[in-house]
Parts: sequence; C-alpha cells; structure tokens
Amino acid sequence: MSVFSKLKQFKDLRDQGKKLQSALSGESVTTHSAGGQIDLTMDGSLNISHLSITPELLSSNNREKIQNGIKDAHNDALKKMQRTIATKMQQMEGFKMPGSQ
Repeated sequence: MSVFSKLKQFKDLRDQGKKLQSALSGESVTTHSAGGQIDLTMDGSLNISHLSITPELLSSNNREKIQNGIKDAHNDALKKMQRTIATKMQQMEGFKMPGSQ
C-alpha cells in the first residue's frame, strides 16, 4: 500500500469521525441510580452534562451510597451512550474502520 493511499485512508477516517461527532452532538442519555435519588445525563461527547442528587440522600451523609450511586449512574450512562454511538456508526453510510473492507 502506497503512502498516498494510507494518507487517503487517514483523511477518510478523520472525515468519518467528524461526521460521527456531528451526529452525536445532539444526543444524550439519562440514567438513575440509588433508587432514583441520583440522576445523571451524559452527552454525545461522553461528558456529564447534568448530575442531580436528592436533598434526602445528601443529608443522609451516606457517603458510600452516594459514591456508589454516582459510579453506577455514570457506568450505566456510558454503556447506553456506547450503544448509541454504535447505532449511529451503523446508520452512517460508508462508515468503515480502517482495514475492514
């Protein structure tokens, strides 16, 4: 494979990445944990855009429950967003990973 064809593959991959990033810009997922006392929203860039903890849980001073609840909500949101990303990739016409023909 020539250097030029590798450069073209790299450019194509970069262009596909930009299209995917654009497609995900409006996506978000919300999860709940600790019996609904923690809400977490993750955007298409995998950033946490919202985190809410009920006053009751905060005032309970149950540090372990709060920490585990945030961790569980984050992990669940990440899995949901990964599924969303995979679906978007499948829907994008011509989206191919390098080496997969």
